[in-house]
Amino acid sequence: MAVLQVLVFLLLFGGGAAGDDVSSLLEFKKGISDRDQSPVLGSWSPPDTPDAGGGGDACPAGWRGVVCDGGAVVGLTLDGLGLAGELKLTTLAGMRALQNLSLAGNAFSGRLPPAIGYLSSLRHLDLSGNRFYGPIPGRLADLAGLVHLNLSCNNFSSGFPTDGIRELQNLRRVDLRSNSFWGNAGDLLTELRNAEYVDLSDNLFTGAVDLELDSLTSIGNTARYMNLSHNKLNGGFFRNETVGAFKNLEVLDLSNTGIAGMVPRLDSWFSLSVFKLAGNGLFGMMPETLLHSSMRLVEVDLSRNGFSGPMPVVNSTTLKMLNLSSNMLTGSLPSTVGKCTSVDLSGNLLTGELAILRSWDGIVEGIDLSSNKLEGSYPNDVSQFQNLVSLKLRNNSLSGSVPSVLGTYQKLSFLDLSLNALGGPVLPVFILSPTLTVLNLSGNNFSGVIPFQSPHSTESIMLSSQPALKIVDLSSNSLSGQLPPEISNLQRLESLSLAMNELSGEIPDEINKLQGLEYVDLSHNHFTGRIPDMPPGLKMFNVSYNDLRGTLPKSVEKFPLSCFKPGNDFLIFPDGLPTGNINDPGVAQSQASQGHGHKAGVKVALIVGCIGAALLVIFIALAIYVVRSQELCGRNGFRGQLTIRDLKVGKLSRPNLFKTPKDNVMPTKTSFSNDHLLTSAARSMSAQKELLAEAAVEYGYTDPKEAVESTSSGVAGTSAAVSARESSPRSALPSSPHFADSRFHEEPVTFEVYSPDRLVGELIFLDSNLVFTAEDLSRAPAEVLGRSSHGTTYKAALQSGHVLTVKWLRVGLVKHKKEFTREIKRIGTIRHPNIVSWRAFYWGPKEQERLIISDYVNGDSLALYLYESTPRRYSRLSVCQRLKIAIDLARCLQFLHHEKGLPHGNLKPTNIFLTGPDLSPKLVDYCLHRFTTSSGIAEQILNLGALGYRAPELATAAKPTPSFKADVYAFGVIVLEMLTRKSAGDIISGQSGAVDLTDWVQMCNREGRGTDCFDRDIAGLEESPRVMDELLAISLRCILPVNERPNMKTVCDDLCSITA
Repeated sequence: MAVLQVLVFLLLFGGGAAGDDVSSLLEFKKGISDRDQSPVLGSWSPPDTPDAGGGGDACPAGWRGVVCDGGAVVGLTLDGLGLAGELKLTTLAGMRALQNLSLAGNAFSGRLPPAIGYLSSLRHLDLSGNRFYGPIPGRLADLAGLVHLNLSCNNFSSGFPTDGIRELQNLRRVDLRSNSFWGNAGDLLTELRNAEYVDLSDNLFTGAVDLELDSLTSIGNTARYMNLSHNKLNGGFFRNETVGAFKNLEVLDLSNTGIAGMVPRLDSWFSLSVFKLAGNGLFGMMPETLLHSSMRLVEVDLSRNGFSGPMPVVNSTTLKMLNLSSNMLTGSLPSTVGKCTSVDLSGNLLTGELAILRSWDGIVEGIDLSSNKLEGSYPNDVSQFQNLVSLKLRNNSLSGSVPSVLGTYQKLSFLDLSLNALGGPVLPVFILSPTLTVLNLSGNNFSGVIPFQSPHSTESIMLSSQPALKIVDLSSNSLSGQLPPEISNLQRLESLSLAMNELSGEIPDEINKLQGLEYVDLSHNHFTGRIPDMPPGLKMFNVSYNDLRGTLPKSVEKFPLSCFKPGNDFLIFPDGLPTGNINDPGVAQSQASQGHGHKAGVKVALIVGCIGAALLVIFIALAIYVVRSQELCGRNGFRGQLTIRDLKVGKLSRPNLFKTPKDNVMPTKTSFSNDHLLTSAARSMSAQKELLAEAAVEYGYTDPKEAVESTSSGVAGTSAAVSARESSPRSALPSSPHFADSRFHEEPVTFEVYSPDRLVGELIFLDSNLVFTAEDLSRAPAEVLGRSSHGTTYKAALQSGHVLTVKWLRVGLVKHKKEFTREIKRIGTIRHPNIVSWRAFYWGPKEQERLIISDYVNGDSLALYLYESTPRRYSRLSVCQRLKIAIDLARCLQFLHHEKGLPHGNLKPTNIFLTGPDLSPKLVDYCLHRFTTSSGIAEQILNLGALGYRAPELATAAKPTPSFKADVYAFGVIVLEMLTRKSAGDIISGQSGAVDLTDWVQMCNREGRGTDCFDRDIAGLEESPRVMDELLAISLRCILPVNERPNMKTVCDDLCSITA
């Protein structure tokens, strides 16, 4: 019977010829919804048509997402294309040469069939981010060559099969997160013998990790990343004898798994950088060396456990984030927290006074000591916290008045001193602060008036111009006096709670000017007079237990009686007022939301009408844009291969790299400051062309006929060559091409070798994992990727198969050898998943022989995704993808700024590559200013200015230098570009004249129409409004004046708080 089944399978799926592959793909296509109307699959035509990629048995290389090799289909990649349908993956079972099957980021559903086991060549299987369901077949173990398995973020619900997984010796990455898998996690770990990345989080796995040493030895030798968080495990932590088995572990997350017991010594985990055990039943003393300098930990989260004993000493020099909250730690606060930027010790039993904060490092940005037993007052001489963003001291026994030193923390945004015994007046600086957004002083003994107006009128005018407060809670104090009209100065206010005080007088009419106000609680006071009109967006309102009178205004009629009673005996209610349960405050929010929904419907109708009226104008403008933008990338290009040795002897016309500025002009943007205003039609032809030309200069696919001269004289005199026409290479399976379009490629050009000259200088390695000789490099086939103001970039393939990127620096750009070597060694230590690390550098005997060597990046620049003129070539970035890219970039820049102390200095979309199925960003060309001459730095900054990414303070500086805040500005501009899909150098015409992108977005936001700026491709999506609004707010803060601009840590925290 088994033989018969095999014969039947071979009859149905056998052969593996291209014709069978075509038939399989056409059957696969039938499961995709709207397949005939889908522009994505428009190229998937039957073999008997001219569009089939050759017809007959030819491999359909022209089909979208299909990769061919030797006449057979080896790759099928349809990631993030917005496709849907119930797929029959069985239809692909006959594609015996298929190596890469990637359908990530769509809305596909269906089952993973047992026939998947017939794909004997499969190495990469990625079904993540879909709606696949059902069990996982045991035949998965037949994929002996499988290296990458990603089934995350689906609806799979079964026990994950462990039988046979041991035979998958090549399996390196396993990602099963966010499904409903069950089974014994310990058994699965035992079978994953060579895995380096294991993510089982957010599932229903049971079992234990405290296994015998023999069970974990294999995975212990290879595992670097292990995440089992949010499962239902039992048992304890790894045993003492098994801890040493994990020799290379860098990230361990067992948060919210249910494990219990004690944690052994972890001294042998030298590589561990992230350690998370939050939300478990662990107890006992914390490992004494965990926070010592002998460990290399960057993040520790042991919150919500039962650890006890004295607070451990912290002297780690690498630790940045420490969270020991909600345990039972005792004793006083630590005398030092090392170089931590975030410290959360809340919810413990810590005692003593806050005077010990005097010895903490000023680098800290977040402190949470809430819910302890701390006493005394906050010392007025703790002035070093100039980076402090958040200070939470709620629910302690602090007394005395609030010290004025808190008002000197220039970045303080969140202050919570609630539930203490503090007294005295409320400091005016808190109310009028330009940075403070959340102020919670509730549950104290503060007295006096609320200082919405400073005692000094001049100071009031100066400070109240831009108050930042969004949430104010002064409830349960002893405040008196009136609520002054100056409350209208708090234009960003969203929540106001003044309940349970001694306030009196009338509620000022000016409160109606706070258009963002959503929550108002003025109950339990002595307010008199009438209730003024309230802002239309109000969702919660309570004025009970006051002495208000008069007729209820229409703006608050939607709230139930419990918002006004008891109290207010002379208040006149109109007929038909909802009289819900007085004791049910939830009715307030329900009624408010319903009323808001009716108004939202009217707004939607108006918006639809306006859109309909504008469709004709948009269509005409789009037609002009499409016709003209097809010229942006040139007509032809070529790919040429040569060796590094050939480059050295000058066969690639190397003198072109160092021509005088008049012969080689860097394409630039026309900025608003140039007084060169363009019409909207002209913008689509010039600014878009220039931005793609910039990408071409950086990564080599421009036509010299389309190079645009700079409109800035400063740039024209210092820009470098842009005459390169070589397109970047098509990448091998399964990566995407840098620029995949047949219009941009001709026959390869061969280069003759004039002499056997070779690299004879110093080749110094920054990474010992890859070793080669200068002779190996000189013989490596090289391919031009592009040119920039720093020099020319090549792709070089070593005989070992390793592919490198070689940046050949321009003559006269770098400093002397000693300074160059010192700086490049410092930069060479940078290791981050979103940064392309440097491997080595070369210093030759001649001035033109300065090379930086790094890994080759398989991916395309962000600029191409945003501005490339043919939408079908690069799939539209979804809202979630744009958010993820922004978060990853922010984390990467935070790492550079706060851990390495280095600004990027050259941040722009062409230096950001999107790689892999998840479009993970990777930064290149970073920190080059550290070893370039002053003229080279000036040229780099001028170039950024011409393209729209230069911070304003650099434009006015006598000797401009890249800085952290300048990086934040450039990041903000890039996020604006992702939101609008417009170039930073675009000149935008409107009713107010022509402005550049940043001015236009700021103007629209001031006028309350910020959503008009959003990319129309995603502006109408259900997911977009809230996420896009929050992204817009963050990006606008990034481009504020330098003294108001947040640091990258704050930006990163804000972005990470957004949930898509």
